[in-house]
Amino acid sequence: MLITDLSPEPAVAPDRISQLNTRFPDSALPFYRQLGRTDLAVSCLGLGGGSGISSEDTLYAFEQGINYFFFSSDLHHFLYSRMSEALKQLCGRGSAVREQVVLATVTYNKSPEMALAALYDQFAELGIDYIDVFFWGWIGADDGPRFQDCLELSNDLRGANSVYQRAIERWFGISERLKQMGAVRYVGASFHDFDLAHQWLDSSCLDVVMVRHNPAHRTAQQRIFPHLDPQNPHRPGIVTFKSAGMQTFLGEGHKKLPSTCWQPSVPDLYRYALSQNCVDVCLTGLRERQEVDAAIANVQKGKLTPEELEYLRFYGDLHRNRIRFEDIPPDRLLYQGESTDARHDRHH
Repeated sequence: MLITDLSPEPAVAPDRISQLNTRFPDSALPFYRQLGRTDLAVSCLGLGGGSGISSEDTLYAFEQGINYFFFSSDLHHFLYSRMSEALKQLCGRGSAVREQVVLATVTYNKSPEMALAALYDQFAELGIDYIDVFFWGWIGADDGPRFQDCLELSNDLRGANSVYQRAIERWFGISERLKQMGAVRYVGASFHDFDLAHQWLDSSCLDVVMVRHNPAHRTAQQRIFPHLDPQNPHRPGIVTFKSAGMQTFLGEGHKKLPSTCWQPSVPDLYRYALSQNCVDVCLTGLRERQEVDAAIANVQKGKLTPEELEYLRFYGDLHRNRIRFEDIPPDRLLYQGESTDARHDRHH
């Protein structure tokens, strides 16, 4: 599908999103939403296989409502492969629930010549008809020219009757779903360089943008999120990753933070991402079904308050040694067990 062919009206019928969200009637944060300008209805929590979640718990996550799954065939594959049987069941040829699932896959080989090889591996391993979003992964500061070469393949890669669809049909056979959807429905990129991400935000070649984001790494809040209009039906979908930190794990508190202060959990950090402008999906590295339950329950609390967002900015700066605990205004501290209303009242 060419971007120029998209209607200015939302591609996902609003009543479909509303119907999906009846599953979570008490949530102030819509659990399902449209992924940018695509016609994909996605859960706000995505599940990646990089932490080694089992196929059994991947299926459990789907049963609980998560429908966005991220799979890699060429980086940490020994971890991602633990979810492959579940993805075969959910997305493989003949699956009765395929249209309820959004399958995102990635290649970290930033080479147009390798795209077909990556697709072959993913189609062969998962037994699928099509991929919803195919990502070019780990786009860094030195990848500009090569990445442009990759994106020039977009119209050959995505949609029905594409060059890549015909190649996949030769290898794996023709199916009705493959003919209708194409081998790849949409193209995305996972950026580690925010200047490049900003440069490509308005490109018709790129449907979904994925960026790292957490309270300690907030560059996306300056370079990406403010430049997106939630009312613009042509904006790209936005997915965040690394919510719990990069070199530093943010889910363990901070040694200088008194135990009486609010120590954010990893699900709190997911909610931090989902409280930002135009973030559609927060990609998680859940490891087991108990973490699935905790993440979903936390999201149902709704977006974080301005006071909570500010506190987590201080919290992130502590972890990056940008600020000393003594320099945080005492009236900006939040405490364990304190209600949202009490936090708001103390700040006003």
